[in-house]
Parts: sequence; structure tokens; C-alpha cells
Amino acid sequence: MRKILSCFVIILMSFPAMAEHHGEEDAALHAAIKSFNHAYATNDVETYFSFYADDATVYFGAAGRENVADYHELWIGLMEAGGGVELNEASDIQVQIMPGGDVAVATSFIDNRTRSPDGTKSTSRAFETDVWQKIDDKWKIISLHYSGISAEE
Repeated sequence: MRKILSCFVIILMSFPAMAEHHGEEDAALHAAIKSFNHAYATNDVETYFSFYADDATVYFGAAGRENVADYHELWIGLMEAGGGVELNEASDIQVQIMPGGDVAVATSFIDNRTRSPDGTKSTSRAFETDVWQKIDDKWKIISLHYSGISAEE
């Protein structure tokens, strides 16, 4: 009986240590998500793309799947031509860290306004899902899926 109680106490003592560890991961992940969204909203192209894994894929609704290198080149061209983001607000951010603590999924609604190089502005509302993975002790996006929401939805 003493062994059972000892094991039970040891197990209970480990829960706060595990919670503290996950709390640190959660704080680092939330900081990365916030910085990623801020970099996009302020047209900080290199900081924005620093959050992507080199082999990440991105999906933009009907545009389909793209690799991150092509997406990066598209954004560099857009900025050089005078286009950019004027508004990008995320709301209802939900984050789930997978068992093991090195993969997470973040979902949110996005209100966005962009400016094309000719000055035309477009607004959209979308749902975004980002799959994050801890790589070399840094949170990186390995997949991003952005789907526009129609006015009827």
C-alpha cells in the first residue's frame, strides 16, 4: 500500500512541472503567432517569412497550393511595385498544442484589406489555419490554409 501511495504522490507532483513546461511552450507559441500576424500587417516581408519553414506549403482558396519560396517572391514583387497590406486583424484565435508539445494548430478569422500596385483596394474576411512546428527550438509554420468567407456566410 505504501508503494502505491508513493507512486501516486510522485505522479501528482509531476503535473505542476508538466503544466509549467507547457505554459512556456504556449507563451512562446502565442508570441510567435502575434509576431507573425504583426509582420504581415505591417508589410515586414522578411520577418513575416522568417516564421515559415523552408519547405512550408500555403493554400489560398481557389489559388490552390503554393510553396513558400514562390509565395515569398510574389510578396517581394508586390512590395517593390507599391502594393501591400493595409489592414490584417485576426480574431477568435484558437490554439491547440498536440501531444508531445512540438506541433500546434492555430485557427482564426481574418479581416483583411490590401492595396494592389495600381492603388486598387480590396477587403476580405477569411478563415485561416496555421500548422506550427517547433524546429530547432523555434516555432515555424509548416502549412497555412487561408479560405475566403463569402458575404453570405
